[in-house]
Amino acid sequence: MKKILLIIAVVSLIGCTTSEKKEEKTEDHSEHQHEAKKEDTKKKPLSPRTASMSNIGNNHVHIDYGSPSKRGRMIFGGLVGYGTVWATGAHKATTISFDKDVIINSTEIPAGKYGLFTIPGESEWTIIISKDWDMHLADEYDETNDVVRVNAPVQKLEEVVESLTFEVSEISDKNGQITIKWDQTGVSFDIEN
Repeated sequence: MKKILLIIAVVSLIGCTTSEKKEEKTEDHSEHQHEAKKEDTKKKPLSPRTASMSNIGNNHVHIDYGSPSKRGRMIFGGLVGYGTVWATGAHKATTISFDKDVIINSTEIPAGKYGLFTIPGESEWTIIISKDWDMHLADEYDETNDVVRVNAPVQKLEEVVESLTFEVSEISDKNGQITIKWDQTGVSFDIEN
């Protein structure tokens, strides 16, 4: 009788251990599947936030923007309409910061952070530096907060630029240029320390 009870106890113990291992394996497997699903859903954003920056003399110029891609679409006169204020990027408004005071189009601009908006046209763009910078796209754009506007001629690029790109270039210790490129369109404006 003692042998039978001992055998039953051992079989029960082995059964419990096997059952626990199966549960652990099932939990591990389901946890692994959950992690794999997380990785699948973590796709790269279509318009990643990025930055362009450079020093012009001792003035650090920093532009922060969402960079959408062309992805076979008609950009200017299509996705981005002519004659309307554009955040010049995706999602949040594009910002431009200066460590030191600058002059743009004969207007003195104190050091600080600003919104950079544009009004694209077929042959000329209007570049806008605004006191407003913390907004979604150009939803709350208010012309009365413009610091300066600059008219910039459109440059036809020979090659397609797939993703919206800003370039900050130093020309001299006192002078620099900011260029916006996307698709086959480029526009530039000058800044001065």
